[in-house]
Amino acid sequence: MLANARPEKSPSEDLGGPALRSFFRLAEHWKLCIADQRKLLGDPPESTFYKWKRQQAGSPGRDTIERISYLLGIWQALQILFPDPAQADAWLHKPNRASLFGGHSALQRMLSGNVADLYVVRQYLDAQRG
Repeated sequence: MLANARPEKSPSEDLGGPALRSFFRLAEHWKLCIADQRKLLGDPPESTFYKWKRQQAGSPGRDTIERISYLLGIWQALQILFPDPAQADAWLHKPNRASLFGGHSALQRMLSGNVADLYVVRQYLDAQRG
């Protein structure tokens, strides 16, 4: 490697700051408590979470980037399905009769801790959009 050459960044390093900033704006929009925010991010250690929140930057792992990607997709789908932003944000917290949710809210499903549940909610919303 040349003396002045910088080591190549991983995709998560390039995406880390923007992804975290987007997530924390989304969490504020959805009025998520700290415990829910951590759960949606994959339960990072408390110190890591607060560092990310304070600095709005960092190098989260691929799993965290994937989770944020699903959450942003969920937000986008809700904005399309519900032109009223308040209604879109409220949908996440309301009980849902769809078999996928079993009478619970989409947020409750998403808070299981499994990235697959974020995927399922995203897929459900994408199907509703057509």
